[in-house]
Amino acid sequence: MKRAWRWTVAGALVVSGVAAVMVLVGLANVQAMPVVRQASVKLPSLTAGSAPIRVALLSDIHLGNRGMEPRRLAFIVDQVNALRPDLILIAGDFVTGYDGQGAAERAADLSMPLSRLRAPLGVLAVFGNHDHWTAPAAIRSALDKAGIAILENEAVRRGPLAIVGVGDHFSGRDDLPRALTEARRVSGVPVVLTHSPSLAPSLPSGYSLVLAGHTHCGQVVLPLVGPLLNRSPYANWRRLYEPRYRCGLVRDRGRLTVVTAGAGSGTVPVRFGAVPDWWLLTLHP
Repeated sequence: MKRAWRWTVAGALVVSGVAAVMVLVGLANVQAMPVVRQASVKLPSLTAGSAPIRVALLSDIHLGNRGMEPRRLAFIVDQVNALRPDLILIAGDFVTGYDGQGAAERAADLSMPLSRLRAPLGVLAVFGNHDHWTAPAAIRSALDKAGIAILENEAVRRGPLAIVGVGDHFSGRDDLPRALTEARRVSGVPVVLTHSPSLAPSLPSGYSLVLAGHTHCGQVVLPLVGPLLNRSPYANWRRLYEPRYRCGLVRDRGRLTVVTAGAGSGTVPVRFGAVPDWWLLTLHP
């Protein structure tokens, strides 16, 4: 009996030790500089021989906890600017939180660091579910001060590209017919920017590139187990995203969906097995 008890205690200590190490690593990960992931993306609709277009994709800044403070966001802005993208796209979730408490104050801290983003074709963004749940008016005001245009089921022309900003699918803000009508109006090679990648299968053919965030690439991904959580306790335990769109480059039926892990960490400031990142995409004919 004593031997069995000793083994039980030893096992509990080992498990506790491993959990403690994972938490410490997770806390360090949320404050680390994001990994810059790069990919070359062929868009046959671009005019043959035209110059490549470098697009930076960021998402899930989630300003407001130890995973994202204004000083860290300023460092990330410097990291993006150093690679000189032609166009910067941000796929939503600018602040952390599930309601309006303190959200307007957090939103105000976005303006100064984000105003320093530089790209010849500008900076565009869409809202995420947390933006709609917290303080959308304050976030919109802060981004306006930073010179960032918000697209909600709208499209704008940037060079040869038609940037089609579709509202967040997870929070029911997407209006795909309206967004596609807007895309046809502005013409150009369509690039869809949205928060949740689960929208991708609903797009018609001809929309071959989707840029998204939302998933945090699982945020806490355990060896052999996978993502620890894929349902939201704040949305009646709905599935947060389709597993096939969890992370990275997803090719499906002639379409490429790029899913960034995001720069921040969401409500719980821990990342394990899914470090922060953003993408630099080179679009070419």
